[in-house]
Amino acid sequence: MLFVVRLLLAISIIAEPLFVCTAQRRVATETDTLHQFESPILIAPPVVKSWYQGNLVRASVVPMLLIGCGVAAVGSHSAVGNYTIRQMIAHTLPGFRTHADDYLQYAPYLELGATALLGIQSRNDRINTLLVITKSELLMCAGVTTVKYTTRIWRPDGSAQNSFPSGHTAQAFLAASIVHAELRHKSQWYGVGAYAVAASVGTLRMLNNKHWESDVLAGAGFGILSAHLAYLSHRSRWGHRPGLLAGLHASPTWQPGGGVGMGLSWRAN
Repeated sequence: MLFVVRLLLAISIIAEPLFVCTAQRRVATETDTLHQFESPILIAPPVVKSWYQGNLVRASVVPMLLIGCGVAAVGSHSAVGNYTIRQMIAHTLPGFRTHADDYLQYAPYLELGATALLGIQSRNDRINTLLVITKSELLMCAGVTTVKYTTRIWRPDGSAQNSFPSGHTAQAFLAASIVHAELRHKSQWYGVGAYAVAASVGTLRMLNNKHWESDVLAGAGFGILSAHLAYLSHRSRWGHRPGLLAGLHASPTWQPGGGVGMGLSWRAN
């Protein structure tokens, strides 16, 4: 009998911690009902883009490809090189002359202005669009002029030694890129029409015997690249951020003695 009592006492001593832990777990489970239906918050690791996925690479790959093709075509005698294309034009359309390319290079801007008059909303407001155009024109003029008078390549008609790249083509493709960027959210056909006009300008420069094929290809690249760089650098848009005086407030004041004045307060935004 004494053995049985001692055995039961030993079992109770051993089992007591287990019952206590189980009870504590039950109490914790029963009392912690506030968060039982919540889903755990998972924080995704930051996505690191590869170098070729950057905005600069994406904006420059097409124009740099055009410029590279233009450089490769300089002095080329291949089936699609400068001299072969020049001979085909001279044989097919001898004596061709037109001044249409002098005006068509700005035609995409007329398209942009016409859509503004018709009330079609562009990507940017008019002030910021003009700022982007100004920066694009400055970049294009600086790049084209520098390369022209560095390479000093003769024009096909021998009139001047500033053939590469084509300034008319660069201007036309710059304007077409602006139209495409500003209106593509409305319709892709605005950009298609503008690029068709730009391509016709490059073709007319070759038909007029003023530029080689290489000049036109590189000119298109310079124009597109200038527009893309202008948009990439235009991060802080004019008028889209509060100025220094945006937190300035004025209110009338009155003193018990009869004085009237104006109170000014300023709070940083």
